[in-house]
Formats: sequence, C-alpha cells, structure tokens
Amino acid sequence: MSIAHSQTPAQRANQRRVAFATIIGTTIEWYDFFIYATAAGLIFAELFFKPAGAQIGLLLSFASVGISFLFRPLGAFLAGHFGDKIGRRAMLVITLILMGAATTLIGVLPTYATAGVMAPIMLLLLRILQGISAGGEWGGAVLMAVEHAPKDRRGRAGAFPQLGVPLGMLLASGVMALMTGVISPGEQFLQWGWRVPFLLSIVLIVVGFLVRRAVDESPIFEEIAAKKQQTKVPIVELFRKHWLLVILAALVFAGNNAAGYMTTGGFLQAYTTNPEGPIGFERTDVLVAVAFAAAMWFIFTLLSGYLADTIGRKRTYQIGFTSQALCVFPLFWLINSASLPMLYLAFALFAVGLGLGYGPQAALYSELFPASVRFSGVSISYALGAIIGGAFAPMIATALVQATGTTTSVSIYLSCMTLISLTAVSLLRDRKGIDLSINNQAEQEIGATIFDKRRPALESPAVPVK
Repeated sequence: MSIAHSQTPAQRANQRRVAFATIIGTTIEWYDFFIYATAAGLIFAELFFKPAGAQIGLLLSFASVGISFLFRPLGAFLAGHFGDKIGRRAMLVITLILMGAATTLIGVLPTYATAGVMAPIMLLLLRILQGISAGGEWGGAVLMAVEHAPKDRRGRAGAFPQLGVPLGMLLASGVMALMTGVISPGEQFLQWGWRVPFLLSIVLIVVGFLVRRAVDESPIFEEIAAKKQQTKVPIVELFRKHWLLVILAALVFAGNNAAGYMTTGGFLQAYTTNPEGPIGFERTDVLVAVAFAAAMWFIFTLLSGYLADTIGRKRTYQIGFTSQALCVFPLFWLINSASLPMLYLAFALFAVGLGLGYGPQAALYSELFPASVRFSGVSISYALGAIIGGAFAPMIATALVQATGTTTSVSIYLSCMTLISLTAVSLLRDRKGIDLSINNQAEQEIGATIFDKRRPALESPAVPVK
C-alpha cells in the first residue's frame, strides 16, 4: 500500500491547507514582484529616470529590477538561518509582510517631477526590500509543501508554490491591463493609474497572512526541534560540506530564470510596445498576451509536477530545457512578425519549456540537501540562480538589442544560459523518494551528484541511485 493511500483524512486535509497556503502566499509575493517589473518596462523610465533620456532611462529602469536580485542572497541567508533554527512557517509570514509593505509604499512614492533625485533613491530602497523578501520566501514555501507531502507526491506538492509565479504574473498583467485599457487609459495611467496595482497589495497581504498563519509547521522541522538537532550556524555547515551542490543547483535555475524574465522582468513588454521600435503594439494588447502566457506557463508547471513524480525530476528538467533551447529563436521570429496572433503563439511555445523547467524545482532542491541545512540550501541556491539568470536579464537583453540592432543576440544569450542549466541538472542524481527526515541525515549528506560515489555506512535500500 502506498503512503499516499494510507494517510488519514486529517492528514490529507492538512496537506490541502498547506497546498492552498503555499500557492496563495507565493502568488501574492510574485504579484508584488511582477507589478514592479511590468511598471519598470512600461513607465518607470519616464516617471523616475526621465532626465537620463529614453534609452539610458530604460536601462536604469531595468537595472532597478535587477538590483533587488543582489539582495536576494541576504534574504536567503537570513530566512535560511532562522528557518533551519526556528521553523519554516514563521519565516513565511515575515517575508510576506515585508514584501507587501514595500510594494504598498511604492504606490505612494513621489515621482522625479515632484521629488527630484530622491524619488529614484526611495524607489531603489523599496525594491531592495522586495528582493530581501523574495530571497527568503521561496525556500520556506517549497519546504512546507514538500516536507508535508508523501514521498510519491512530492513533485505535485512542490509544484504548488511554483504555480504562484505564473499566477502572480497573470494577476499582475491582468490588473495592469485593466488599468491601462479600462480604468485609467492614456495619460491617466501615467498620472495616477499605475499606483493602484501597488496599493492593492495591502489587501492581498491580509489574505495571505491569515491563510499562512492557519497551517501547521513542517513535520520534519518539528522532528528536528523535538530532538534539538538544529544546526548552530546552518550556512557555514552548508558551504563547508555542500558548496558544489549549491553551485550546481543555482546553475540549474539560472537558464529558466533568464528566459522567464524576458516576460516577467518586463523586457518583452518594453520591446513590443516601444513606439519607435519595430513592433509598436498597444500596452493593453501586450499585457493581455502576457496574461495568456502566464496561463500557459501555469498549465505546464502543473503538468511538470505530475511528470516529476512519474518519470523523475531530472528527466522532466531535461525535457523542459530541450524545449526551451528549441524555442529561443522562434520566439523572436514570431514576435518580430508584428502580428498579434503570432505574439500569442510565441508565448505559448515558450511557456512549454518554462513550465517543465520550473515545476520540478521544489522537489529536486528539497531532496538534494540534508534536513539540518535544507532551508539554507534551497534558499541560497535559488537566490544565487536568480542572480546568475534573471537579475539583469532584461537589462542585458535591452543592451544587446541596442548594441546589435537585432534580437538574434538575445536568442544566442538565452541559448547559452539554457545549455548551462541543462548541463548542471545532468550532473545531479535524481533522488526521487529519498527519506527527508533528520533520521536519514547520513544518506542525505552524500551521493547527490554523479561525481559522488560514496554510500552511507548503513545503506538504505529504499532509494535506488540513478
């Protein structure tokens, strides 16, 4: 009999609460994050960086998107340290409140026209707070989902917090489209309409806070706490024993993140709506297309969770990265046709690789790191991968187009990032179904890469090495 079918109704009900809490929380977090990126691609160059000129102002606007990524490791270090010492749930609540407060305050900022140079300075400070929050939030959400799940359903459970990213993008794009196309079109959007999506965050944060407070702590952390086996300085232990694993895990995420930030980071929105560029679509049309892309990304992320439980995390990743590599050139060929239906087709094709290369991440990361440093391991790997991949991807893509006059250079850049990630995941072992408890620390400590041939002294026969 499988573990999944031997659970009590109370356990199954708790897992549903955990799934709901993680997907609601991450959706809210990423709504906040993507509202900023979308605004950076559409209007922040004019509102906060106008004296720099159109091209430099856009680069500065995208640089403000990227700067928050530099502070993600700080959030990951703090959340990882305390998440491994005081618990996963507490850090989830703290990061949610921090993100919501920063986003709401952006909605009341003065612009350069009224506050001068202080306006972009305050904007950057609040963006840094968003980065710290995002760096700490993800690790807690995925561990709550995966550590509560039966071993044969970790892929599906881990896909739920991942779904918060496309849902956050869908919500952000939908709200922005509503503001630009219906409620505050034209100059009204520049004058006041852009503020509303940021101010809405305060409502979402209240909902997320109530939902996350209602879930139980991770059973694996409760076991660690009961046995008083928390590591004193988890980060030091992580880098002393598992530095190579952190690097490989970060590189696995980098390719997917670089590709994803073509839309989530605002580059494609800016490129396709630039009135002086080759496309010249209306803002609302592009935002609706991005919302469609997010819906497609959601579907393939959900599918990847089931695939990860069926064919394994590693194989699902390899299929996803192969699909992504095959699409990075057609993506821009279709977009540059300046046809709105082709834009939808481009986004749909691109979403296949994005979803398949993102959904298995929670399960893969959770099974790579030992219980005593797991929060630190998944959080820091994720944050470093985000810096390598997505931090300055929109700015790099913009600079490449400005320097070369063609999007082919962007496709080459994305191809290289995708191949790096495909190589990195191929160097890891699939540890699907490994016992995640603190009692199995010896097996968790070794054998995560294809280079590590060690076996625990008392080898468990439960999980074959692939």
